[in-house]
Formats: sequence, C-alpha cells, structure tokens
Amino acid sequence: MNFLQFMMANRQQVLDLTLEHITLAGVATLLAALVGIPLGILITRVPRLSKPVLGGANIIQTIPSLALFGFLLPAPWIGERAGRLAILALALYGLLPLIRNTYAGIQGVDPVVVEAGRAMGLTDWQLLFQVELPLASGIIVAGLRIATVLSIGLATIAAAIGAGGLGEFIFRGLAMVNNQVILAGAIPAALLALFLLNETRAAQPITPLRLFADKSRSGSFVARLLLVAGMMGMFFFLTQFIQEVLGFSPILAGVAFLPMTVTLFAVSRAAPRLIPRFGPKPLMIAGMLPVIAGMAMLSQVSPGTSYWSGVFPAMMLFGLGMGVVFVPLTTVSLAGVRPEESGAASSMVNVMQQVGGALGLAVLVAVYGTASRGAAAHPIAGLTAVAQQHHILAHGMSAAFALAAIFDVVTLVLFITVIRGRPRKVAAVPDSLEGAEFAEEQALIE
Repeated sequence: MNFLQFMMANRQQVLDLTLEHITLAGVATLLAALVGIPLGILITRVPRLSKPVLGGANIIQTIPSLALFGFLLPAPWIGERAGRLAILALALYGLLPLIRNTYAGIQGVDPVVVEAGRAMGLTDWQLLFQVELPLASGIIVAGLRIATVLSIGLATIAAAIGAGGLGEFIFRGLAMVNNQVILAGAIPAALLALFLLNETRAAQPITPLRLFADKSRSGSFVARLLLVAGMMGMFFFLTQFIQEVLGFSPILAGVAFLPMTVTLFAVSRAAPRLIPRFGPKPLMIAGMLPVIAGMAMLSQVSPGTSYWSGVFPAMMLFGLGMGVVFVPLTTVSLAGVRPEESGAASSMVNVMQQVGGALGLAVLVAVYGTASRGAAAHPIAGLTAVAQQHHILAHGMSAAFALAAIFDVVTLVLFITVIRGRPRKVAAVPDSLEGAEFAEEQALIE
C-alpha cells in the first residue's frame, strides 16, 4: 500500500486526528496568548520583572517536551486527563515568543509618539490601548504565529501520553518501522526544498538566506539539529525502556525523569552568568562531554540494567550537559543578527529543533528496527519468552543510543571546528530581547 492508498483507506481517521491535533494546538495557543500577552504588557510597566519573567519563559523552552509531560503528570487534576496535560505543556512552550514579542513591540514604540500622546492628555491605559498596542500589533502577531507553529509541531509528542492528534500515526509508524515514516519525512523535506527555492527569489523572504552567511551561526543551526535528533531519540527509547524492561508504571516513569529535569533547569539558570566570563564556545564544548558520556552509558543497556546504576547516572549527565549547552548555543545562533532579522533567526532555531526531532526519531527508529529484528532472528537459548522480548528491546535500543552518541560526537566536532573561539563583541542586541533567548545583554562569540 502506497502513501496515497493509505491516506484514502484511512481518510476518516486522518480527518478525526487532524481535527484533534488542531484543537489541541489551538486551545494551547489561546491559553498561551491569554497569559503571555498580559505578562508582556506587565513587564513593560514593571521593568524589574522583565529578567525573571523572560528568563523563566526561556528556561521552560530548554526543558525537553517529554520531560515536561513527565514533570506535569503527577500534578493533581492536570495529570488525570491527557488532554489537559498536553494543552498546559504546549501553552507553556508558547509563552516565550508571546511574552518576548509583546515586550519588544511595546518597547520599540517611538518615545516621541508616546510623549506626544501624554502631551495630548492621554492616560496610561489610553496610551496602552490607543497608541502602544496598535503600533506593536505586528510584532505581537508574529509572536502568536511562532507560538502556533510551536504548538502544531510539539502536539505530535502529545500522542506519547495518549492525548491524540496526528502523533498517533507517527508513533504507530515508528513502532511498526513502516515505510510511511520515510514518506512522512520525505514529503516535508521536499516542501522545505521548495520553500528554500522560493526564498532565494523573494524580494522580502521570510527567512533571509544571509542568516546562513556567518559560519558560526550556520554551524550552530546544524549542531542544534544533530543535538535534538539524539535528544529526542533518547527520550523516546528511554521512556519505553523504563516502562517495558524495568517495569515502571507511566506515572513512575515520569517521576524517574524528574531528577534530570531539575538538574537541567538549575544548570541552565546558571549558564547565562558564565557566558560573559568564558564565552559560548568553551561552555558548549564542556557541556557536550557529559552528554556524550551519558549517551555512551545508555548504549550499554541490557535487560539486567537497573535504574539507579545504569539509567539514573546517564540521565544526570545528560541534564548537566544539556543545561550548559543550550543557552550558549542559542546565543551563538542569535548573536550578531540585525535587529529587524532577530525574529527570523529565532524562528530558525525553532525549525532546527522541530526538524532535528522528527528526522532523528525516524533514523533512530529505523536503526532500532534493524537491530531488534537481528536479535529476534538469533534468540538466546534458555530464555523465557518475556526475557527474550526484553533482550530484543534492549538490543535495539542499545543500537539506537549508540547512533545518538555518534550524533553528539559530531556535534562536539562542529563546536570545536566551526564555532569561532576568539571573543569579540557582537552587534547590538535590542534591549527588548534582554533575558530572553540571548540570556545576557551581550554575548561573546567567534
């Protein structure tokens, strides 16, 4: 059955899951807007709150999606329904572009216009609704668009907790190692190629190709794609290993990820303060070492691996390394960008994460399928049926983790060879982006 035949045979289910997917993303985006836009307005009025609010929203972005789902799963009322949990998690991911763009838009209003409004006798509320918000509406809508794209992409992960959406087909195809997965990756890749062709001819492209002229920035985009590819594979397979092989319940599996999430949160909070002192490159190189070590540990998993001796140390290494890497990596991706192109560069960071996660899962699951079929073809004598199944699962996952470790090694090589190490001050960054994805008012790159 080819792709078109599959779509026709399952058209009603495709339609139902598409509507479910749109509902999840739409409700989450609406919730994010109801919270994010007022917060953006608030921090323009109370400037001392800008750093903690933008910093907190930025940290939420660094938490991997599956880990965030696991973190929210034990919460009362929220964790009782997969739909509620998915909507809340997607809304949290959509906060940063809405808060940041609302703040940037209002702060970007010409002070002369504001003063003219005050001279005409306008109150603060009248200035906000009659002058500042109308002038900032274009930037706020851009933030809403970014939040919507994020929700549409991340909503596929919601299927992992039973929330539905188009992720049902994706996870089913991954589990079956079906050719439809290849088509699902090939078709978006073809559309992306057409998009790039159009961008080269457009007078005002959505994504200016000059963003890729800087070697360090282009290298950071590729590095992020590879890093997220390995990271998403790790979460996907490790979740299954903890439940299927170690026998944890879904709630306990979510709790098992909490130490890594807390570590990542704490380290990523401290990382921005280290950038002015050491520069992004040394931090990224240092952070990749525990990531590679953790992934190498996971590549040795077997049915006899326990959580505390084999999984927990690897997760802690992973949380420590990712917490160090992501903030300076984002800094390198956005530093030196023209103020008018900062939104496009930020969007490219998100695109690399989405594409890396999708392609990484597709490749790693293909490797898992090949390795597990090989293990099934050569059963170990004397094992029970359950023990044999655990052996097959662990063997396939070990191969997938090994390939993910290779992705991380290539990422480290990119950091060493492509990202420049000689410090220099980057082009000025608008104050409206302070505390968001730049993490500091200025960064050191090259």
